[in-house]
Amino acid sequence: MKHIFLNLKRFDISPARGGVNRLAPMRQWGAAIVSATQDKLAEYPGAEFVMYMPEAHLLGAAAARKQGSPVQLGSQSVYRADTAVGGNFGAFTTNRTGNAVRELGCESTLIGHCEERNDKMGILAEAGVTGEAATAAVNRILNAEIKAAQAAGLTVLYCIGEKSEEQDAWQQVLGAQLDIGLDGVDRSRVVIAYEPIWSIGPGKTPADKPYITKIARFVKEHTGGMDVVYGGGLKKDNAQMLASIEEIDGGLIALTRFSGEIGFYPEEYLEIIRLYLGK
Repeated sequence: MKHIFLNLKRFDISPARGGVNRLAPMRQWGAAIVSATQDKLAEYPGAEFVMYMPEAHLLGAAAARKQGSPVQLGSQSVYRADTAVGGNFGAFTTNRTGNAVRELGCESTLIGHCEERNDKMGILAEAGVTGEAATAAVNRILNAEIKAAQAAGLTVLYCIGEKSEEQDAWQQVLGAQLDIGLDGVDRSRVVIAYEPIWSIGPGKTPADKPYITKIARFVKEHTGGMDVVYGGGLKKDNAQMLASIEEIDGGLIALTRFSGEIGFYPEEYLEIIRLYLGK
């Protein structure tokens, strides 16, 4: 099975406030994306489509799904603890728990994205914890998040990746992210997303086919054959190249347009999928 994941980040903010949303008013935004894509996505019965949305849009997106819609919804990570019968009944101010997003209509969650890792590393740095100790601590926290997500009945897209200063030690870095992050979890309910952090962003050289293939093979060998998708951005420019890599099982889409009126556009999202899946 191929997996097409969509991380909508905070693409719901208008240009007037520094965002990129030109699609729909805030209250209709999640529903508009589902409505504009679900019929076309139904033409790919052999693929899985998951959209990770900001929490505010999950109810509208869930309400827009038709009976039998191919669209699955997910949250952008979950807290590492949760409610429990006979236990904590909800003392999680500001935190998004697995049980909460499950009841909002989610089937999945995105954990360990490089932006989440950077946020946690920054908090630890404020406390004076840096280097290998901080990296290991973040991996342990993400492991707890995966376990909490699975306890709530969610599947997980778990992101791993190396920074430019970590490239020489990529095997150790990615190996630790996999070993610690996946310790004690149900691997059959996790897909790995590889983010070459060193190659993401304006002015950087994108990871090429040999490099992506090398990493995908490493992940599969290290994890006993878990599915791995390209998390560095599935887009028009690389869709056919990524489709030609046997070891890659799909991709993670975010922005669809990188110049002019940058942002996410449903028709461009569908075109990327067509190029990748070949229909």
